[in-house]
Amino acid sequence: MPNDTINSMDYKQAGVDIKAGEEAVLAIKDKVRSTYNANVLSELGSFGGLYRIDREAWNKPILVASTDGVGTKLMVAIQAGVYNTVGQDLVNHCVNDILVQGALPQFFLDYIGIGKLIPTVISSIIDGFVQACQENSCSLIGGEMAEMPGLYQPHDFDLAGTIIGMVETSQLLPRPTMAVGDVLVGLPSSGLHTNGYSLARKVLFDIMNLKIDSWVEELSCSLGESLLAVHTSYLSQLRPYLHNSGLKALAHITGGGIVGNLSRVIPENLVAKVTLDKAQIPAIFNIIQTGGNISEEVMRQTFNLGIGMICVASPSLAETLQNDLRAMYVGEISAASSVERVKFI
Repeated sequence: MPNDTINSMDYKQAGVDIKAGEEAVLAIKDKVRSTYNANVLSELGSFGGLYRIDREAWNKPILVASTDGVGTKLMVAIQAGVYNTVGQDLVNHCVNDILVQGALPQFFLDYIGIGKLIPTVISSIIDGFVQACQENSCSLIGGEMAEMPGLYQPHDFDLAGTIIGMVETSQLLPRPTMAVGDVLVGLPSSGLHTNGYSLARKVLFDIMNLKIDSWVEELSCSLGESLLAVHTSYLSQLRPYLHNSGLKALAHITGGGIVGNLSRVIPENLVAKVTLDKAQIPAIFNIIQTGGNISEEVMRQTFNLGIGMICVASPSLAETLQNDLRAMYVGEISAASSVERVKFI
């Protein structure tokens, strides 16, 4: 039987502040609206976001969708008390994931799970979403904020995002014309991007005893600044070349490294031979490798090693990309002699 002497409980006493959540949504409405274009037909707060396909801009479009998260880079952001960069990371990562199929982003939806809804933190995270959506010409049309004190500690949170893009059927990547003699060129990453942070944190914080605000001479910045460098979006750099028949494939270098991701776009009869000079690898990766006594194999499996996107291109386009985009020569396509799709040589 219920005890009548026990005070009545409400949701706020259980750790979930509904009013604060409603106020947070109101506070970000204008920010989110700044990402809208004429194709957005709904307002923030609707059960679903509405987005119109502009039939005048597209002939035979294919929808391309991707969902991802930021991983334990969030723990670095929490340590540093910096929250706007991880929002940018999430959008840019998702943009790159659909870019490898030639798709242009149309709209984005976010999910924030948090231990305690702190308006300034939410606002800062949303600022990152908004900035990256604006930079990628992508509308932020919806999302979810879930305050879950039983699952997360008060200052903990998690992020996930879903992006929808479109590509013309005739421009879908990778192209079937990849051939022996095509060239691999890599676009520089800004750092670790959003992968390998569990190993990086173990080495840098636990083994090397560095702090988030430790100044690292080789990096010319604090450790936190290096680790929180925003994941680069390659859309603006590569968009002018997406219709160029000389661009055969793109590979976003995320978890699994160069081998794991480049192998996803190399056909069975070919092999990508990668030649990555030690001098091309940024200092942060060398610090992690030396500090943790990590093998080359593990480094290659875990990190992007300074290459955020690899383009497989005809020799003439590869030369153009190197001249125009600071792209680096990182190998070439040869005839396959084994089941391996990618080899470091």
